[in-house]
Amino acid sequence: MENLIAGLEMLARWDVMLALLIGSIGGVIIGAIPGVGPAVAIAILLPATFSLDPIVGLTMLLGIYGSSMYGGAIPAVLINTPGTAVNALTSYDGYPMTERGEAHRAVSLAYSASFWGGIFGILCLILLSPVLALIAPMFGSREIFLAALLGIILVILAHRGQIMAAGLLAMFGIILQTVGLDAVTYTQRYTFGYSFLSSGVDLIVVVLGLFALSQALFLLTAPDSSPDAKPITGRMGAGIKELLGHKRVATVASGFGVILGMIPGTGEFTAQFMSYTYAQKTSKEPERFGKGSPEGLIASEAANNAVPGAAMIPLLALGIPGEALTAMMLSVFYVHNVIPGPQLFQNNIDLVYGLYFALIALNIIVMVFLLFSTNLLTKIIRVPTRFLGVMILLLSFVGVYSLRNSLTDCMIAAGFGVLGLILKRLNLPIVPIILGMVLGGIMEVKLRSALPRLNTPFDMIDRPIAAILFGLILLVLVLHLRTLIKEWRSYQPEEDHELHDSQTR
Repeated sequence: MENLIAGLEMLARWDVMLALLIGSIGGVIIGAIPGVGPAVAIAILLPATFSLDPIVGLTMLLGIYGSSMYGGAIPAVLINTPGTAVNALTSYDGYPMTERGEAHRAVSLAYSASFWGGIFGILCLILLSPVLALIAPMFGSREIFLAALLGIILVILAHRGQIMAAGLLAMFGIILQTVGLDAVTYTQRYTFGYSFLSSGVDLIVVVLGLFALSQALFLLTAPDSSPDAKPITGRMGAGIKELLGHKRVATVASGFGVILGMIPGTGEFTAQFMSYTYAQKTSKEPERFGKGSPEGLIASEAANNAVPGAAMIPLLALGIPGEALTAMMLSVFYVHNVIPGPQLFQNNIDLVYGLYFALIALNIIVMVFLLFSTNLLTKIIRVPTRFLGVMILLLSFVGVYSLRNSLTDCMIAAGFGVLGLILKRLNLPIVPIILGMVLGGIMEVKLRSALPRLNTPFDMIDRPIAAILFGLILLVLVLHLRTLIKEWRSYQPEEDHELHDSQTR
């Protein structure tokens, strides 16, 4: 009870509430503008949060992370253009409803499903984080190394059709974090005699370059456009009543979001497609999916909004991020010398409960805000893309320079911005680089800590949790190899048949 009161007192602080309001409402606005997204906003705000209290900085970032998908549903439903990438599936059924003259119904359903999924994910976070934190003290250096290795493998394998590229980019991220002064031997690594590399490549500089600057360059080099979203009429609260008629779909979709949100590298997209497929297969009207089915819309929005709360479970309990946004939040913990894991639940339990209450509050704030301001947001959608690009470019460079007042950092960020633009143009993933830097750093520290206590390679897996994690790594690799063999076999007969037809001719 004392911890609950301490968490509520922390949330009641004026600076925390202000950060929550800015993050929640700002996240909705950013999500509603196609082409920006939460990663860009969090990257720009990240340097500013380092000077704030941990709870204030994290609350602001969580507000953006948790609310952006609410806003992203608006353009997905009204103009068939997802505000954030994870709202793509929302447009499948949301936009056909708009074309039928049911825009207010579609938007209201999207809000209600998002709220259901968000609260469901937070409740699972509150229930599961302490359980995982009780198990976490059994994690030594070798177990954390294996957990981080499993995370990187899952992130790479999640990029189906681009596994080789994702693997190389993750390796590039791992190499990037080794640049600079070695923390143990105090020797230079990969600096090539350049003094500006002695302090290493800063994660935030890379994040701002890859996400914010690359997006700014992408918007500036693309044709200028100004989407036209028409105002909508009708009661926004009507969707809550309709959602209750589809409780099963909303709950199962939220469950998919929680389970896949905890697994590194999977996240919203996999959860959405699995929940959407489930909803279609169990629906009494499966033929309506893709043509304006309310069940499809609910499945999509409930699944993607359950992920943020679930993604915080491995971050808080083990200190292992599952995707780029939680990796950025991990840096806020580290800057303030607050280490996620069992120690967090022992030494900073008030901070943990404060984050729980903040996540619940942000969903309530966002829901109330959206019920009264949807038509205002339809005007914000019309912002020209070139203007957005200039603003993101300006704010990104201000953020980079404010880190260490270094023009060198600005040049490095610009280089990563160009790299990010190239990767976007080639349709290659950016996230593996960031997770390679974060998880690669964890792997190096833990492996070097574990090696002095190992006599043989088998000592690495001589403890129960280490053996389980190693078994999971082998299982994941074997299952993926099995999938590749199946795909190769299914392709081979077609190829042989075509060759036989050409010979007979």
